[in-house]
Amino acid sequence: MAGATQDFSQFDISKEEIDKLVAEVVRYVLFKTHQNSGCPIKREELVQLVTKNYSQRALPAHVINAAKEKLSNAFGYELRELLRCRPSSATQGRSTQQTGVAEAKSYVLISQLPAEVYKKYVEDENSAHLSGFTFVVISIVHLAGGKIPEDILWRHLKRMGLCETDASHPVFGNAKQALETLVQQRYLQKDKVNGPEGNTLFYELAERALDGPVSEKMKEYISEAFKLM
Repeated sequence: MAGATQDFSQFDISKEEIDKLVAEVVRYVLFKTHQNSGCPIKREELVQLVTKNYSQRALPAHVINAAKEKLSNAFGYELRELLRCRPSSATQGRSTQQTGVAEAKSYVLISQLPAEVYKKYVEDENSAHLSGFTFVVISIVHLAGGKIPEDILWRHLKRMGLCETDASHPVFGNAKQALETLVQQRYLQKDKVNGPEGNTLFYELAERALDGPVSEKMKEYISEAFKLM
């Protein structure tokens, strides 16, 4: 982490103070990721950790970059930055001027361990069904063109034995909440679209499902599934 903190004098605070801020950001990211089941952490949350006692403008970016190095070198995690997607209907309605407005950024932790090592030593077998559910749902949405009406999605999920009225499914518990968790984790986003028959709720791929590693795994999963058909 020395490379990230060697120019700390520009902030007029000590190296020890910067190291303390970096450690605080690292603890926060690890705790929030565990507490919120992997939901993305907003960049503004990390900025507020730094600026609550310090006003130097460039300090948050410096500390976050140092925390990225610490998480990678000490814990084997990549702190990946995501750019929040807008629903397609909102994007289509944006003016040329609006497209220049900065989107909200967030972060997720991604293990840097080789897949076989992660599966053997880290992966929790008790949560494997949730990973499977995630990939099945985002694959369905992907095959639908990246966006699917709510009723059509549930029609596909019913073929797996999941019904939106299930409140106590033996594996997933509340089925609607299981789907809502994917929205909170930013694999999916919901969008209401006005039509001739009223509002229709759509599920659409969000930034986490569109991110490189997840997107590639999803395409590989779909390819393997078709080979078995």
